Amino acid sequence: MLDKYNLEAQHNKGKLHAIERILFLLDKDSFHEIGSGITNYSPEAFRGKKFPYDGVITGYGTINGRLVYLYSQDFTVCGGTLGLKHGRKIAHVIELAIKNKCPIIGINDSGGARIQEAVNALAGYGDIFYYNTMASGYIPQISIIAGACAGGAVYSPGITDFVFVIDNISKMFVTGPDVVRSVTGQVCTAEELGGAQIHATKSGVAHFYHETEKSCLTQVRELVTLLDQNEIYPAKKEASVKKRFSRIDSILPEESRKIYDVKEVIQELLDKNSFMEIQAEFAKNVVVGLGKLGEITVGIIANQPNFMGGVLDCNSSDKVARLIRFCDSQNIPIISLVDVPGFMPGIEQEHMGIIRHGAKLLYAYAEATVPKLTVILRKSYGGAYIGMCSKHLKADYVYAWPNAEIAVMGAEGAAKIIYKSAMKGMEPEDKKVFYNEKVAEYNANFMNSRIAVEEGYVDEILLPSETRDRLYQDLFALKNKQELTVVKKHGNIPL
Repeated sequence: MLDKYNLEAQHNKGKLHAIERILFLLDKDSFHEIGSGITNYSPEAFRGKKFPYDGVITGYGTINGRLVYLYSQDFTVCGGTLGLKHGRKIAHVIELAIKNKCPIIGINDSGGARIQEAVNALAGYGDIFYYNTMASGYIPQISIIAGACAGGAVYSPGITDFVFVIDNISKMFVTGPDVVRSVTGQVCTAEELGGAQIHATKSGVAHFYHETEKSCLTQVRELVTLLDQNEIYPAKKEASVKKRFSRIDSILPEESRKIYDVKEVIQELLDKNSFMEIQAEFAKNVVVGLGKLGEITVGIIANQPNFMGGVLDCNSSDKVARLIRFCDSQNIPIISLVDVPGFMPGIEQEHMGIIRHGAKLLYAYAEATVPKLTVILRKSYGGAYIGMCSKHLKADYVYAWPNAEIAVMGAEGAAKIIYKSAMKGMEPEDKKVFYNEKVAEYNANFMNSRIAVEEGYVDEILLPSETRDRLYQDLFALKNKQELTVVKKHGNIPL
């Protein structure tokens, strides 16, 4: 079967061939090709040469028994460039995935548009973008960048739900280093401009980063399995939620200003080794991902005190909003673990548009109709309290751990504002004593969850060790939830 492919050309570059990627990704003997006899549009532009399967292998198969459609660009055939028929093949396989309501996986390894086909090559891209958009929110779309992905080609992965990149292999940019140098005078390498590390840590384009192709393809298989719609709500089993906690009651430090790693809380609450973090190296002040709680697939959003104190900024707001909208579109319940001091203040954040980016987070939470469960671990202040899936944004249940603090702001800042006039003109020593007294008074009266519980904004105070079981019971209680919605064409999210 593999004799007709130029495997050696890819192996010499330390890369897998398009067909090898497909066979590694899918269950054994499950791949069925579609359109293997299609050749390129306008062969006369290439002196009569015909490119087999027009440089892209398309078809369907299974991953752990689940049907998926996929395409894999072959760089050994005309550089994997995209012409009219190449584009139509990809668009067609996306359309088939939509019709069968199953995931679509794209393996990108292309030199870009096939220049010889002129505007017909651009037409091929347009068809792909259209069907990517039609598929968005209906079926999971996964992109693997297994080589070059430049120019118009980048926008198809940009529309999809998850982008996988591979170290020293993936290259994504709208314009390459030569164009950048000629237009702007800036000198850079392809890796510096759009390598895997850049998109995993700085741009936020990539959701998963891998050092090898095989580890990348292995995680794609794991993701597809995690997203299996038939497995989101398996039959209820009380035994599946029973878990011996090793240290959940002692993860949070006694001193409220000390940091901790919220991933330890996530690991305790979810099934063992089930958490798959998304965008792990981007906007690390929030942790987002997918996992299992009592075998139920859930989306996890958690502030990370270990990085920037867990404050919300432009990038973290976008990161959260994106996962919320994905989970909502796929009927995956959302669990929010809150420990947030507020939105990031400062000139830089205001100029970057923190208002607009923060509004995306608020909008996404408010718009989501899936089960929404919130646990306030330690603190939740100001607008970030509202934004992190509070009752006011229609969280179904909101819980707080025993020492949780819910307030407009921290006691120190509040005392300075409330008693500014009273402290004016005081001697420094008297001012210090008065200020400390008011801070202590504010802490005693307001830095807790008492008022929120009395007003019904927090449903219950839970011990850490009680939390997993309560969340599991809530998920089943909300299994058939139907939210009241306003009939309209669509909202206008602040992009």
